[in-house]
Amino acid sequence: MAELILWKKQEIDKMRQELEQLFRRFRRDFGLPRSLVGAAEFFTMDLSETEDTVTIKAKLPGLQPEDIQISVTEDILTFKGEISERTTEEGQDYQRIQTSSRSFARSITLPCRVLTDEVTATYEEDTLKIVLPKCKPREARGITITVK
Repeated sequence: MAELILWKKQEIDKMRQELEQLFRRFRRDFGLPRSLVGAAEFFTMDLSETEDTVTIKAKLPGLQPEDIQISVTEDILTFKGEISERTTEEGQDYQRIQTSSRSFARSITLPCRVLTDEVTATYEEDTLKIVLPKCKPREARGITITVK
């Protein structure tokens, strides 16, 4: 089973790298601004899975915890946020203030259903960590059939 999970992670990483390369080429060839390319170049994300939980770690540099919104349904996780930057330059006769903002949103289909009431999230050192407890599989219920 561990070999299957390792293979699955390798294939997902390979696909993510190919998509990022496609976005870079697309932006280079068509001259799109970076903000329209998407969140793929803005942050990296890792998904890991154990018997009991699904854990997602995302590097989100420059954000504050209050800038991040997370929502979870049974098998879809969405997190979004916005980064605002403000620079001030003061000279002898002037003051220039420049403000820019950039937003992102990412939805992930989870590998299984999760217990939405027990999801926890922490944000430390520019890393968002979301722990999603898995739903326990329902037990099979057997019935006896009587033939008349």
